[in-house]
Amino acid sequence: MAKPKTQFVCSECGSVSSRWTGQCADCKAWNTMVETVPEAATAGVNRMSQTVNYKALAQTAPVLSLADIEAVDVPRFGTGIEEFDRVLGGGLVAGGVVLIGGDPGIGKSTLLLQALANLAATRSTLYVSGEESGAQIALRARRLQVEAKDLKLQAEIQLERILGTLADLKPEVAVIDSIQTLYSDALTAAPGSVSQVRECAAQLTRVAKQTGVTIILVGHVTKEGALAGPRVLEHIVDTVLYFEGDPQSSFRLVRAIKNRFGAVNELGVFAMTEKGLKGVSNPSALFLSQHDSQVPGSCVMVTQEGTRPLLVEIQALVDASHLPNARRLSVGLEQNRLAMLLAVLHRHAGIAAFDQDVFINAVGGVKIAEPAADLAVLLAINSSMRNKALPRGLVVFGEVGLAGEIRPAPRGQERLKEAAKLGFSIALIPKGNMPKQKIEGMNIIGVERIDQAFTKLRELD
Repeated sequence: MAKPKTQFVCSECGSVSSRWTGQCADCKAWNTMVETVPEAATAGVNRMSQTVNYKALAQTAPVLSLADIEAVDVPRFGTGIEEFDRVLGGGLVAGGVVLIGGDPGIGKSTLLLQALANLAATRSTLYVSGEESGAQIALRARRLQVEAKDLKLQAEIQLERILGTLADLKPEVAVIDSIQTLYSDALTAAPGSVSQVRECAAQLTRVAKQTGVTIILVGHVTKEGALAGPRVLEHIVDTVLYFEGDPQSSFRLVRAIKNRFGAVNELGVFAMTEKGLKGVSNPSALFLSQHDSQVPGSCVMVTQEGTRPLLVEIQALVDASHLPNARRLSVGLEQNRLAMLLAVLHRHAGIAAFDQDVFINAVGGVKIAEPAADLAVLLAINSSMRNKALPRGLVVFGEVGLAGEIRPAPRGQERLKEAAKLGFSIALIPKGNMPKQKIEGMNIIGVERIDQAFTKLRELD
């Protein structure tokens, strides 16, 4: 018997090659070529056209002018979990497809079981499990003490049977846990392979758009933190959510990476308890260390996560280096940006740190990607070098440029109001963010350059 012919498919872009290469020739990604067995050719006709399951998403419509099309707002319905609804952009949308990924054991199945249990009271729901038996899910529901008597459950991994169940029950919301366990009879590849994941996700998305059922897909992640399977999985769904945070910690962060029906980078904060995931109403308290007195190297900043301002404590430790090259380590902030800020600190403020080890940490495990953290990082570094604490009640934000200027950050007014609400009395901010009206109980200082910021800080001491 002849050995079956194999081909190599890129897990990132889906490019096909006859031989294995370390780097994909199309998307230039490394170590993404996976060996697969190609499907048998069928009489020169695409298999998509041989079954009614692959019909178009909608009937062919005439070409219309954009002005003639009525713009109707998309109706939403809540899941009963406020933080989850916030990340989704206000709730679930009929016919929408949500992909949620995260590390093993971080709480994906727990959160979705709680959400479906809440929805089952008013809507028809279906939970399809490809990883756990019905008994395991029933035990989890009992442990979480959720009322799930109206929740329909199916333990199945074959796509065609799942599609049959969706056609029979016609649920309003369905959860597929997980997409990597499903397989289709149309393909010979194993479950979890690039072709199976792509095929199953495409079929489920098509059903969601045709019937109006909301489908939530659970996806596993690789060791790099990206969703396992082809990158096209993120492209075809409407919303992509990622679980963040340390599995050993009791707090979980859910971030929206893509959302066709809402804002991206929206953040939801949950606390893992004995009764499942509970939304945290005041997440700023999580990211602030509780000190009896002010400590050197600590600076509080206001970051903007989606539409929500969050107060995060930035910690810095500067110590004399005993190595030829001083170490620069950053946790929660971009490391390359730290090296740039130290150069600006030396050039425009006259504070040298070339013989010092510099360590930066964002408290609480939150990742800060915006440049508005620059000023807080520099003030924390200076505080650690002087071994002198910053004034109590001080909050800062602002982007620092290479010329030493301090640039304004977006939504400055909202950041200041959030800080005032939590009792902060002094704000050191870019001059471009100075509010037109005074904020009660807060002394706001506007600065234009980094050396001016340090001068104002000495005056406060």
